[in-house]
Amino acid sequence: MKNFADLTEREVLAVAIASEEEDSRIYMSFAEDLAARYPDTAKIFEEMAEEERGHRHRLLALYEQRFGPHLPPIRREDVKGFLRRRPIWLTKNLPLDTIRKEVETMELEAERFYAKAAEKAEDVGVRRLLGDLAEEEKHHENLAVKLTGDILKPDVRAEEDRTRRRMFVLQYVQPGLAGLMDGSVSTLAPLFAAAFATHQNWQTFLVGLAASIGAGISMGFAEALSDDGSLTGRGSPWLRGLTCGLMTTLGGLGHTIPYLVPDAWPNAFWIATAIAGVVVFFELWAIAFIRARYMDTPFLQAVFQIVLGGAIVLGVGILIGAA
Repeated sequence: MKNFADLTEREVLAVAIASEEEDSRIYMSFAEDLAARYPDTAKIFEEMAEEERGHRHRLLALYEQRFGPHLPPIRREDVKGFLRRRPIWLTKNLPLDTIRKEVETMELEAERFYAKAAEKAEDVGVRRLLGDLAEEEKHHENLAVKLTGDILKPDVRAEEDRTRRRMFVLQYVQPGLAGLMDGSVSTLAPLFAAAFATHQNWQTFLVGLAASIGAGISMGFAEALSDDGSLTGRGSPWLRGLTCGLMTTLGGLGHTIPYLVPDAWPNAFWIATAIAGVVVFFELWAIAFIRARYMDTPFLQAVFQIVLGGAIVLGVGILIGAA
Protein backbone atom coordinates (compact mmCIF):
# COMPACT_ATOMS: atom_id res chain seq x y z
CA MET A 1 0.00 0.00 0.00
CA LYS A 2 1.09 3.55 -0.66
CA ASN A 3 1.14 6.43 1.77
CA PHE A 4 -1.08 9.33 0.81
CA ALA A 5 1.91 11.66 0.92
CA ASP A 6 3.65 9.54 -1.72
CA LEU A 7 0.84 9.78 -4.30
CA THR A 8 1.52 11.73 -7.44
CA GLU A 9 -1.03 14.24 -8.74
CA ARG A 10 -1.99 11.74 -11.40
CA GLU A 11 -2.59 9.01 -8.83
CA VAL A 12 -4.63 11.35 -6.64
CA LEU A 13 -6.97 12.07 -9.53
CA ALA A 14 -7.16 8.36 -10.41
CA VAL A 15 -8.12 7.47 -6.83
CA ALA A 16 -10.73 10.23 -6.83
CA ILE A 17 -12.25 9.01 -10.11
CA ALA A 18 -12.47 5.41 -8.90
CA SER A 19 -13.95 6.54 -5.57
CA GLU A 20 -16.66 8.67 -7.17
CA GLU A 21 -17.63 5.81 -9.45
CA GLU A 22 -17.88 3.38 -6.53
CA ASP A 23 -19.77 5.82 -4.32
CA SER A 24 -22.29 6.46 -7.09
CA ARG A 25 -22.99 2.73 -7.36
CA ILE A 26 -23.31 2.44 -3.58
CA TYR A 27 -25.87 5.26 -3.46
CA MET A 28 -27.87 3.62 -6.22
CA SER A 29 -27.80 0.35 -4.26
CA PHE A 30 -29.14 2.18 -1.23
CA ALA A 31 -31.81 3.85 -3.37
CA GLU A 32 -32.94 0.50 -4.81
CA ASP A 33 -33.03 -1.06 -1.34
CA LEU A 34 -35.08 1.84 0.08
CA ALA A 35 -37.41 2.38 -2.89
CA ALA A 36 -40.22 0.16 -1.64
CA ARG A 37 -39.96 1.17 2.03
CA TYR A 38 -38.84 4.83 1.93
CA PRO A 39 -39.47 6.16 -1.60
CA ASP A 40 -38.76 9.82 -0.79
CA THR A 41 -35.44 9.05 0.87
CA ALA A 42 -34.60 6.75 -2.05
CA LYS A 43 -35.01 9.71 -4.43
CA ILE A 44 -32.52 11.72 -2.36
CA PHE A 45 -29.98 8.91 -2.71
CA GLU A 46 -30.61 8.77 -6.45
CA GLU A 47 -29.86 12.49 -6.65
CA MET A 48 -26.68 11.99 -4.62
CA ALA A 49 -25.62 9.18 -6.97
CA GLU A 50 -26.17 11.48 -9.95
CA GLU A 51 -24.02 14.16 -8.31
CA GLU A 52 -21.25 11.65 -7.74
CA ARG A 53 -21.38 10.76 -11.44
CA GLY A 54 -21.08 14.46 -12.19
CA HIS A 55 -17.99 14.68 -9.97
CA ARG A 56 -16.49 11.74 -11.82
CA HIS A 57 -17.04 13.37 -15.22
CA ARG A 58 -15.39 16.60 -14.06
CA LEU A 59 -12.42 14.69 -12.66
CA LEU A 60 -12.11 12.61 -15.84
CA ALA A 61 -12.16 15.71 -18.02
CA LEU A 62 -9.37 17.32 -16.00
CA TYR A 63 -7.39 14.07 -15.91
CA GLU A 64 -7.58 13.59 -19.69
CA GLN A 65 -6.56 17.18 -20.21
CA ARG A 66 -3.52 16.78 -17.96
CA PHE A 67 -2.45 13.13 -18.35
CA GLY A 68 -4.26 11.57 -21.30
CA PRO A 69 -6.84 8.76 -21.51
CA HIS A 70 -5.07 6.02 -19.53
CA LEU A 71 -5.92 5.67 -15.82
CA PRO A 72 -3.44 3.93 -13.49
CA PRO A 73 -5.00 0.95 -11.65
CA ILE A 74 -5.10 2.47 -8.17
CA ARG A 75 -8.05 2.72 -5.79
CA ARG A 76 -8.52 4.00 -2.25
CA GLU A 77 -8.01 0.45 -0.91
CA ASP A 78 -4.42 0.80 -2.15
CA VAL A 79 -3.78 3.93 -0.08
CA LYS A 80 -3.10 3.99 3.65
CA GLY A 81 -5.45 6.12 5.71
CA PHE A 82 -8.79 5.29 4.11
CA LEU A 83 -11.32 3.61 6.40
CA ARG A 84 -11.94 -0.08 5.87
CA ARG A 85 -15.61 -0.32 4.98
CA ARG A 86 -17.95 -3.16 5.64
CA PRO A 87 -19.83 -3.84 2.38
CA ILE A 88 -23.21 -3.31 4.03
CA TRP A 89 -24.67 -2.16 0.71
CA LEU A 90 -24.70 -5.83 -0.30
CA THR A 91 -27.22 -6.50 2.50
CA LYS A 92 -30.92 -6.14 1.76
CA ASN A 93 -33.51 -4.49 4.01
CA LEU A 94 -30.99 -2.46 6.00
CA PRO A 95 -32.38 -0.18 8.73
CA LEU A 96 -32.61 3.39 7.49
CA ASP A 97 -30.43 4.72 10.31
CA THR A 98 -27.68 2.25 9.40
CA ILE A 99 -27.65 3.55 5.83
CA ARG A 100 -27.63 7.16 6.97
CA LYS A 101 -24.67 6.57 9.28
CA GLU A 102 -22.77 4.83 6.48
CA VAL A 103 -23.42 7.79 4.17
CA GLU A 104 -22.18 10.23 6.81
CA THR A 105 -18.95 8.23 7.09
CA MET A 106 -18.52 8.02 3.31
CA GLU A 107 -19.01 11.74 2.78
CA LEU A 108 -16.81 12.74 5.71
CA GLU A 109 -14.03 10.56 4.32
CA ALA A 110 -14.47 12.00 0.81
CA GLU A 111 -14.48 15.59 2.08
CA ARG A 112 -11.27 15.07 4.06
CA PHE A 113 -9.60 13.34 1.11
CA TYR A 114 -10.38 16.20 -1.27
CA ALA A 115 -9.32 18.83 1.27
CA LYS A 116 -5.93 17.17 1.83
CA ALA A 117 -5.49 16.46 -1.88
CA ALA A 118 -6.19 20.12 -2.70
CA GLU A 119 -3.52 21.22 -0.23
CA LYS A 120 -1.07 18.82 -1.86
CA ALA A 121 -1.86 19.74 -5.49
CA GLU A 122 0.57 22.01 -7.32
CA ASP A 123 -1.47 22.63 -10.46
CA VAL A 124 -3.90 25.53 -9.99
CA GLY A 125 -6.71 23.84 -11.95
CA VAL A 126 -6.36 20.62 -9.99
CA ARG A 127 -6.29 22.48 -6.68
CA ARG A 128 -9.42 24.44 -7.60
CA LEU A 129 -11.41 21.37 -8.64
CA LEU A 130 -10.40 19.33 -5.59
CA GLY A 131 -11.27 22.23 -3.30
CA ASP A 132 -14.67 22.60 -4.94
CA LEU A 133 -15.35 18.88 -4.57
CA ALA A 134 -14.39 19.04 -0.89
CA GLU A 135 -17.07 21.68 -0.36
CA GLU A 136 -19.65 19.68 -2.30
CA GLU A 137 -18.89 16.51 -0.36
CA LYS A 138 -19.27 18.49 2.86
CA HIS A 139 -22.73 19.48 1.64
CA HIS A 140 -23.51 15.79 1.08
CA GLU A 141 -22.32 15.01 4.60
CA ASN A 142 -24.65 17.65 6.01
CA LEU A 143 -27.46 16.30 3.84
CA ALA A 144 -26.96 12.81 5.27
CA VAL A 145 -27.12 14.22 8.81
CA LYS A 146 -30.29 16.17 8.06
CA LEU A 147 -32.12 13.29 6.42
CA THR A 148 -33.64 12.57 9.82
CA GLY A 149 -34.81 16.16 10.17
CA ASP A 150 -36.07 18.93 7.93
CA ILE A 151 -35.12 17.57 4.47
CA LEU A 152 -38.22 15.40 4.36
CA LYS A 153 -41.70 16.88 4.64
CA PRO A 154 -43.53 16.18 7.91
CA ASP A 155 -46.08 13.88 6.29
CA VAL A 156 -43.34 11.96 4.49
CA ARG A 157 -41.34 11.72 7.68
CA ALA A 158 -44.39 10.46 9.56
CA GLU A 159 -44.98 7.78 6.92
CA GLU A 160 -41.34 6.71 7.10
CA ASP A 161 -41.57 6.53 10.89
CA ARG A 162 -44.58 4.24 10.54
CA THR A 163 -42.66 2.11 8.08
CA ARG A 164 -39.68 2.03 10.43
CA ARG A 165 -41.94 0.82 13.24
CA ARG A 166 -43.38 -1.91 11.03
CA MET A 167 -39.87 -3.03 10.08
CA PHE A 168 -38.84 -3.04 13.76
CA VAL A 169 -41.83 -5.19 14.60
CA LEU A 170 -41.16 -7.60 11.74
CA GLN A 171 -37.42 -7.94 12.30
CA TYR A 172 -37.13 -7.86 16.09
CA VAL A 173 -40.41 -7.81 18.03
CA GLN A 174 -42.15 -10.61 16.15
CA PRO A 175 -39.34 -13.22 16.37
CA GLY A 176 -38.46 -12.10 19.89
CA LEU A 177 -42.06 -12.37 21.05
CA ALA A 178 -42.47 -15.78 19.45
CA GLY A 179 -39.37 -16.95 21.28
CA LEU A 180 -40.42 -15.44 24.60
CA MET A 181 -43.86 -17.04 24.35
CA ASP A 182 -42.42 -20.43 23.49
CA GLY A 183 -39.72 -20.28 26.16
CA SER A 184 -42.03 -19.00 28.89
CA VAL A 185 -44.97 -21.31 28.18
CA SER A 186 -43.61 -24.52 26.64
CA THR A 187 -41.00 -25.06 29.38
CA LEU A 188 -43.56 -24.75 32.18
CA ALA A 189 -44.82 -28.33 31.85
CA PRO A 190 -41.43 -30.13 31.92
CA LEU A 191 -40.06 -27.84 34.63
CA PHE A 192 -42.96 -28.16 37.07
CA ALA A 193 -43.44 -31.83 36.25
CA ALA A 194 -39.82 -32.42 37.28
CA ALA A 195 -40.24 -30.19 40.32
CA PHE A 196 -43.29 -32.02 41.73
CA ALA A 197 -41.96 -35.43 40.75
CA THR A 198 -38.60 -35.05 42.50
CA HIS A 199 -39.01 -32.21 45.02
CA GLN A 200 -35.30 -31.63 44.33
CA ASN A 201 -34.31 -28.11 43.32
CA TRP A 202 -31.03 -29.01 41.61
CA GLN A 203 -32.60 -31.78 39.52
CA THR A 204 -35.44 -29.43 38.59
CA PHE A 205 -32.96 -26.73 37.62
CA LEU A 206 -31.11 -29.11 35.29
CA VAL A 207 -34.37 -30.11 33.59
CA GLY A 208 -35.36 -26.47 33.17
CA LEU A 209 -31.92 -25.50 31.87
CA ALA A 210 -31.94 -28.30 29.30
CA ALA A 211 -35.50 -27.48 28.22
CA SER A 212 -34.70 -23.75 27.89
CA ILE A 213 -31.51 -24.17 25.88
CA GLY A 214 -32.98 -26.94 23.73
CA ALA A 215 -36.05 -24.87 22.96
CA GLY A 216 -33.86 -21.84 22.19
CA ILE A 217 -31.77 -23.76 19.68
CA SER A 218 -34.83 -25.31 18.07
CA MET A 219 -36.75 -22.02 17.81
CA GLY A 220 -33.68 -20.14 16.60
CA PHE A 221 -33.08 -22.49 13.68
CA ALA A 222 -36.79 -22.69 12.87
CA GLU A 223 -37.01 -18.88 12.66
CA ALA A 224 -33.79 -18.51 10.66
CA LEU A 225 -34.89 -21.13 8.13
CA SER A 226 -38.50 -19.94 7.85
CA ASP A 227 -37.69 -17.33 5.15
CA ASP A 228 -34.68 -15.35 3.93
CA GLY A 229 -36.42 -11.98 4.29
CA SER A 230 -36.05 -11.08 0.61
CA LEU A 231 -39.80 -11.00 -0.03
CA THR A 232 -41.22 -10.36 3.42
CA GLY A 233 -38.75 -7.61 4.35
CA ARG A 234 -38.14 -9.29 7.71
CA GLY A 235 -34.39 -8.71 7.54
CA SER A 236 -31.47 -11.06 8.08
CA PRO A 237 -32.70 -14.60 8.82
CA TRP A 238 -29.79 -15.29 11.16
CA LEU A 239 -30.40 -12.11 13.14
CA ARG A 240 -34.05 -13.06 13.52
CA GLY A 241 -33.04 -16.59 14.47
CA LEU A 242 -30.58 -15.30 17.07
CA THR A 243 -33.21 -12.96 18.52
CA CYS A 244 -35.81 -15.69 18.65
CA GLY A 245 -33.41 -18.25 20.12
CA LEU A 246 -32.12 -15.93 22.83
CA MET A 247 -35.60 -14.81 23.87
CA THR A 248 -36.77 -18.44 23.97
CA THR A 249 -33.89 -19.38 26.24
CA LEU A 250 -34.42 -16.34 28.47
CA GLY A 251 -38.13 -17.08 28.70
CA GLY A 252 -37.40 -20.56 30.02
CA LEU A 253 -34.55 -19.53 32.31
CA GLY A 254 -36.72 -16.92 34.06
CA HIS A 255 -38.66 -19.52 36.03
CA THR A 256 -35.80 -22.04 36.08
CA ILE A 257 -33.27 -19.89 37.98
CA PRO A 258 -35.31 -19.87 41.24
CA TYR A 259 -34.55 -23.58 41.54
CA LEU A 260 -30.94 -22.67 42.29
CA VAL A 261 -32.13 -22.25 45.88
CA PRO A 262 -29.94 -24.81 47.73
CA ASP A 263 -31.71 -28.02 48.71
CA ALA A 264 -30.07 -27.73 52.14
CA TRP A 265 -32.32 -24.77 53.06
CA PRO A 266 -35.44 -25.53 55.12
CA ASN A 267 -38.48 -25.72 52.80
CA ALA A 268 -36.12 -25.09 49.85
CA PHE A 269 -38.47 -26.69 47.31
CA TRP A 270 -41.47 -24.57 48.29
CA ILE A 271 -39.41 -21.38 48.43
CA ALA A 272 -38.08 -21.99 44.91
CA THR A 273 -41.51 -22.98 43.59
CA ALA A 274 -43.13 -19.88 45.07
CA ILE A 275 -40.50 -17.62 43.49
CA ALA A 276 -40.86 -19.45 40.17
CA GLY A 277 -44.64 -18.98 40.32
CA VAL A 278 -44.23 -15.22 40.81
CA VAL A 279 -41.76 -15.08 37.90
CA VAL A 280 -44.21 -16.96 35.67
CA PHE A 281 -46.95 -14.47 36.57
CA PHE A 282 -44.80 -11.50 35.51
CA GLU A 283 -43.56 -13.29 32.37
CA LEU A 284 -47.08 -13.95 31.13
CA TRP A 285 -48.20 -10.37 31.83
CA ALA A 286 -45.11 -9.03 30.06
CA ILE A 287 -45.93 -11.13 27.00
CA ALA A 288 -49.51 -9.85 27.06
CA PHE A 289 -48.26 -6.26 27.27
CA ILE A 290 -45.85 -6.71 24.31
CA ARG A 291 -48.59 -8.25 22.20
CA ALA A 292 -50.91 -5.37 23.00
CA ARG A 293 -48.19 -2.74 22.45
CA TYR A 294 -46.67 -3.96 19.19
CA MET A 295 -48.99 -6.57 17.67
CA ASP A 296 -52.22 -4.51 17.86
CA THR A 297 -53.90 -7.13 20.03
CA PRO A 298 -56.46 -5.78 22.55
CA PHE A 299 -54.85 -5.97 25.97
CA LEU A 300 -57.63 -7.97 27.67
CA GLN A 301 -57.69 -10.42 24.76
CA ALA A 302 -53.90 -10.80 24.98
CA VAL A 303 -54.12 -11.36 28.74
CA PHE A 304 -56.86 -13.96 28.31
CA GLN A 305 -54.97 -15.87 25.63
CA ILE A 306 -51.54 -15.84 27.26
CA VAL A 307 -52.40 -16.11 30.95
CA LEU A 308 -55.07 -18.77 30.40
CA GLY A 309 -52.79 -20.77 28.08
CA GLY A 310 -49.88 -20.51 30.52
CA ALA A 311 -52.05 -21.50 33.45
CA ILE A 312 -53.26 -24.61 31.60
CA VAL A 313 -49.70 -25.67 30.70
CA LEU A 314 -48.58 -25.02 34.29
CA GLY A 315 -51.45 -27.08 35.66
CA VAL A 316 -50.67 -29.96 33.27
CA GLY A 317 -47.04 -29.99 34.41
CA ILE A 318 -48.00 -30.04 38.08
CA LEU A 319 -50.55 -32.83 37.58
CA ILE A 320 -48.08 -34.98 35.66
CA GLY A 321 -45.32 -34.43 38.21
CA ALA A 322 -47.57 -35.16 41.15
CA ALA A 323 -49.04 -38.30 39.62
